[in-house]
Parts: sequence; C-alpha cells; structure tokens
Amino acid sequence: MTTTTIETRDHPLGSRTLNSLALLGVSLSLAIAFYYQLAFGELPCPLCQLQRAGLMLIGLGFLLNVRFGIRSGHYGIVLLGALATGAISVRQMFLHIAPGTGVYGSPLLGLHFYTWAAITAALTVLFVAVMLGLRSCEHPSSDSKTGWLGKLAIGVFVALIAANLVSTLLECGFGECAADPQAYQWLSGH
Repeated sequence: MTTTTIETRDHPLGSRTLNSLALLGVSLSLAIAFYYQLAFGELPCPLCQLQRAGLMLIGLGFLLNVRFGIRSGHYGIVLLGALATGAISVRQMFLHIAPGTGVYGSPLLGLHFYTWAAITAALTVLFVAVMLGLRSCEHPSSDSKTGWLGKLAIGVFVALIAANLVSTLLECGFGECAADPQAYQWLSGH
C-alpha cells in the first residue's frame, strides 16, 4: 500500500502557533469582560452573556485547531461563533444607538463591550479568511503533541469557560437572566 504525501503551504510562524495566539486573544477578551464584572460589579446582561457564548464558540474552534490540527471544519466553528457574536453585538448596538436609550456598561478605550464584540467578530472572520488563504489543504496534526503555547492557551481558555459558567449560574440560577441584572440571584437569596 502506498501513501501519498500532500505538501502544504503554511505561515512561517506555524498555523498552530497563530491559532494558539488567536485562542489567547479570545481568552483575553473574556478575561477583560470578567474583570469588569468582578472589579466594577457590572453584571452581564442577557445579550452580553450570549456574546460571551459566541466568543467561547470562536475559542472552541481555535482550541480544536491547536489540539487536533488545522481543519476547515474547525474554522467553520470559528466562523459560526463569529457570525453569532457579530449579530448579537450589532443587535445590542442598535438598541443603544437611539438618543435617550442610554448605554450598558462602562466603556473600554472609548467603546462599549458590545462594540468591541462586533469588532472582534469582524476581525475573526478576516483572520480565518487569511488563514484559509495561506493553506493549500487541510493539515491534520501528524503528531498529537501540543506545544507549550497551545497548552497554555487551552488551559487559560478552559479556566475562563468554567469561571463564566459558575458566574452565570450565580447570576441567573437555572432560570431566565434579568434584563438589567443588579445582583447575583443565588448569592442574594432571590
């Protein structure tokens, strides 16, 4: 039985490294939102929770690429997450764009988190387009060894998902989240 070798064109830094960096970028976004939640008491609204879920879906696709090798299906998960995050964040931007409607949460570098989420979604789509354009074919991992950067990125991401899950349960319980949350339901006895 003969085996065929498929040559791939890859970015000089390596696709796994770039996907690890992208996963760390998603983790940074989640960490900043989580920091604002804990440090400033800005509980995420339901649309904010959905945007975080979309970021987690983006991160899941990058995680799969880091752990199991680059596949177009993994990038498909990233793109679905980016489209969901973008749609939800643009919806929230439209809710707050009309005069007199106010805004939700504090700005970061002059923009609110839902605006940053829309920018992140657009940049994610651009990143995936470039990564797919640099590749000539799918490149499943020939080894199961994930480098230290990939392991770090996966660990940070999984820890942030767990922290957000606990936070969401404390805030919303098993029911519907408040439209304008003021307290953690499970901690306030409501």
